[in-house]
Amino acid sequence: MKIDKIINNNLIRTFDNNGKEVLVMGCGLGFQKKIGDTIDQSKIEKIYAIENKSDSNKLMTLLSEIPLEYIQVSNEIISYAKYSLGKRLNDNIYISLTDHISFAIERYKQGLTFKNALLWEIKRFYNHEFLIGKEALAIIKKRLNVVLPEDEAASIALHIVNAQLNSRDMNDTLDITKMIQNILNIVKFHFNIELDEYSLHYERFITHLKFFAQRMLSGKVMKSDDTNFCEMIKGQYKDAYLCAEKIKKYIDKEFNHELSDEEMMYLTVHIKRIIKED
Repeated sequence: MKIDKIINNNLIRTFDNNGKEVLVMGCGLGFQKKIGDTIDQSKIEKIYAIENKSDSNKLMTLLSEIPLEYIQVSNEIISYAKYSLGKRLNDNIYISLTDHISFAIERYKQGLTFKNALLWEIKRFYNHEFLIGKEALAIIKKRLNVVLPEDEAASIALHIVNAQLNSRDMNDTLDITKMIQNILNIVKFHFNIELDEYSLHYERFITHLKFFAQRMLSGKVMKSDDTNFCEMIKGQYKDAYLCAEKIKKYIDKEFNHELSDEEMMYLTVHIKRIIKED
């Protein structure tokens, strides 16, 4: 690969073997170099290959403005998240998380504290991602000697969740988190009970709501031709179905999405399990 553009001493633009534009990062990679020079492969730390031209330009601007050590820490956290989850993350996380971490560290240096209003929800609904966020704080402390509060672990977790959803808008992730909490509240108030957050049925219900929310945001609808089974569930679990109808009204009002009979059936079954009815 040859240098097409030198952004700074640590970042250059070039093209891969397929002729696609990529950003290459490495300490001193662009130092005393000029356009057309061959890239020193031994200095390459990270190659960013983002398909979207707009995102590529955003990333180039971001990486040119942020200290190299912040970028390195962010890359390490993202690599750890991918390994821990065993999933592919949307490349946009290299923009969103790197920017967030840089901003969080600068706030820390200025003595400004940040409280995450969804800390409680994130811990419970996205426990795996939250634990990754905790590990991210440990990485930041080790690499940069910066001690960020637990609230930042929750914020990092949300960026990871957002990257899993393949969403470009963090508001989608926030909406899903609030939606899950509101649905749980509907169930608790309808039956006047407290839910066992450590039960297997509770965990399955949360998982179901996450996948439902993802389908809703992507415009996908779960449908079934088995109307008899849907009617059977409705008749057998009457109170759970009444609760599901309240949830249906909430979803329609807040998200302009109408639950299908199939979705109502699964929702009813999960509600039946979580309330431990006989």
